[in-house]
Amino acid sequence: MAQRRIAVIFHSQQAGNTRAAAELVAEGIRNGGEFEIVMLNTNDARVDPLEIQQCAAAAFGSPDYFSYPAGGMKMFMDDWLIADRAGTEGISGMPVALFVTHGGGGRAKEPMEQLFERVGPRVGDTLMIKGKPEGDDAKACVALGEKLAGAAEAFLGEEQ
Repeated sequence: MAQRRIAVIFHSQQAGNTRAAAELVAEGIRNGGEFEIVMLNTNDARVDPLEIQQCAAAAFGSPDYFSYPAGGMKMFMDDWLIADRAGTEGISGMPVALFVTHGGGGRAKEPMEQLFERVGPRVGDTLMIKGKPEGDDAKACVALGEKLAGAAEAFLGEEQ
């Protein structure tokens, strides 16, 4: 059974643009409800798919690397697929939010959506953020987090 917990899993080097977007999404989650937020960067270490077990929702963010999500995010999904096929409970079905940062190409949206569609229903549109999230992009990140928190509340209500 899911708990009042939302994971924000992203890939970012140092204090990069994707980390900044992830922090804004987390701010929106805090605005949207009382949830424990688990921030995990696949650049720091391999992220176990069990991290989303018992979560009420999850946000996933990646930079656009050659029109594809970062390898750490792909590795997470490879591990997730193995765990899912093994029958691991609590790692799918929760609402999912997606965001991608890019330097001008911005073609990783479709692969990102294809990779994460199995985890659960997507909340809102996949955010495409060029450069550092500022202005309207920053507001969109916060709004996505708020929307994800609302979807998590509904998901928890459905489970009871």
